[in-house]
Formats: sequence, C-alpha cells, structure tokens
Amino acid sequence: MPETTSNTNEHALLRRMLRIRRIEEALAKRYAEQEMRCPMHLCIGQEATAVGVTAALKKDDHVFSGHRAHGHYLAKGGDLTRMIAELYGRVTGCCEGRGGSMHLIDQAAGFMGSTPIVGGTVPVAVGAAWASTLRNEGRVIALFFGDGCFEEGVLHESMNFAALHQLPILFVCENNDYAVYTALGDRQPQRPIHGIAAAHGLQTSNLDGNDVRAVQTAAAEATQRARSGEGPQFLELHTWRWREHCGPDIDDQLGYRSPEAQAAWLARCPIQREQEHLRGQKLLTETELHNMERNIQQEIDIAFDTAISAPLPPVENMHRHLHAQ
Repeated sequence: MPETTSNTNEHALLRRMLRIRRIEEALAKRYAEQEMRCPMHLCIGQEATAVGVTAALKKDDHVFSGHRAHGHYLAKGGDLTRMIAELYGRVTGCCEGRGGSMHLIDQAAGFMGSTPIVGGTVPVAVGAAWASTLRNEGRVIALFFGDGCFEEGVLHESMNFAALHQLPILFVCENNDYAVYTALGDRQPQRPIHGIAAAHGLQTSNLDGNDVRAVQTAAAEATQRARSGEGPQFLELHTWRWREHCGPDIDDQLGYRSPEAQAAWLARCPIQREQEHLRGQKLLTETELHNMERNIQQEIDIAFDTAISAPLPPVENMHRHLHAQ
C-alpha cells in the first residue's frame, strides 16, 4: 500500500524516513545484479527534507521533483510497487517501464513528475501553481530542487514570475553543498541562497534539513502562508547525501569531500536524531522499533517480488506516448 502523507501517531515521521532509507538501501544492494538498467540517484541521508515537507501538505497538493526523486515520490504517497517496477523497466511501472528512476509520477498521490534535466520541472511547477490560482483550487505546489539548480536561469525567472503573480508555491532547495563533485563555494559567490530568493520577493526560511520536526514546522507555516494568498515561499534546507552522486556506492575515495565533513554529517543522521528524540520522550521502545523495521522489510520484499514478476513492455507498443492520442 502507498504511504500516506498524514501524521497518525508519534512514530509517523520516523517510520516514513526509515521506510525511505530501507527502500533505497534495498535498491542499492540489488543494483549490482544489473537488472535495473537506469541511472539512479539515491537520497540516503536526506530523508528528513522529503518527509518533513510532505507532512505539511494536503493530499490534493502537488509535488514536483528532479533527478533525486525517490524520497519525494514515496513521501507524497507514491505507489512503491509501481516505482520498483519502473526501475526494472516493467510494464506495471508508474511510467510503464519507459522512464526509469528519474521519470517517476503518481498523479493519484499528487506526485506530478520528476525529470533528469536540472530545472526541468521548475517552470512546470510554477505553471501548476498559476493554474491553481486561476481555477481557485486552493492547491499548493511544492517544488524540490538542489543547490546546483540554483544556478539555472529558469529557476530565477520562475521565482520572479511566481512573486509577480503571488502564486501558491513552495520552492524547496535541498542544499547538500555539492553539484555532482563541485562544492557550493567553488560554484557560487559567498552569499546565502535564501537571500537571493528573498531578493526575488519570496518569503524565506533557512534551516537544518536533517531535523525533520523543524522542517515540518517550517513547511507547515510556509504552506499556510502560500495557501492564504501571501505568495511564493522558499525553504533552504541544509542536508547531505551519503552515497555517490549517481549510483548505489560510496565514493569517499574520490576525495572531493573531506573525511571530517563526511563524518560530521553522518553523525547528524535524521533518522537517528528522531529515534533519540522519541526515546527521550519515552515514546519509542526497542520492540516498537523492531516491529517497524520488520513491517517495512515485509512491504519491501513483497513490492520487489510483485514488480519483478511483471512483464516487460511489448515491443509493438514502443511507439506509444510519443504523440498525444
């Protein structure tokens, strides 16, 4: 069953982050089997941004993402089995096996699409926010992108347009300090990303993206402002990806990130932080955590078995979806 976006109990944020982590770890483990023939960008270490933001959204709100989209898709309620089937190129995949890891969509859950093109979903998300305004739908759009996308002109054009028309959109910058292998300080001058967003006329927040409760609170406040007509909002969430830019492995041997920085961010694991919070509040026992892990693993095993058993797309349908029907 797809994950819901509502918080039903005190374990909800932890369970949703842990679920994303275990799913991605399973993908990383199986990727070496060479059955998933698509590039894959894992969000291990960044789970709090996806979970915290989507926890503040309604089911009818829409989410757009980029190439590192698994966490956003799952956190918004995207169907796990259909996502795995897509990675395996199966016809039951969310894009009928045609797109792979970077082309995910689940309209029923309000996850409206991801793309490998950096900044590719930015104007589409702004267009969706404009449509929401014109149709008086009351819908908020959440757009996830990385700090590398902040160097794309279309993002600044889109922020300008959103501010001009006071659109109900939440720009979510997952700042993990690197665009592939290049650090932020080597790509951008010494000024805060959220400060540039503020100069475009957006209301901004700048916070620790590994603190899921802080992210949820900031996202809830920003979403409410956007929904009530106060215009576009911008969250700069500082986080860290644990694995390589593209692929299932760890690439510390390349030396582009210092061992000290890597160790410091690993110590700030969002899942471990939430576990410690719940234990400190006497809200989590080892038995509850064990059961949570067991149920998540059962779901993952069933999803993989179901997805892999599905057929590949038939060759005679290879030209479908090239043109509007």
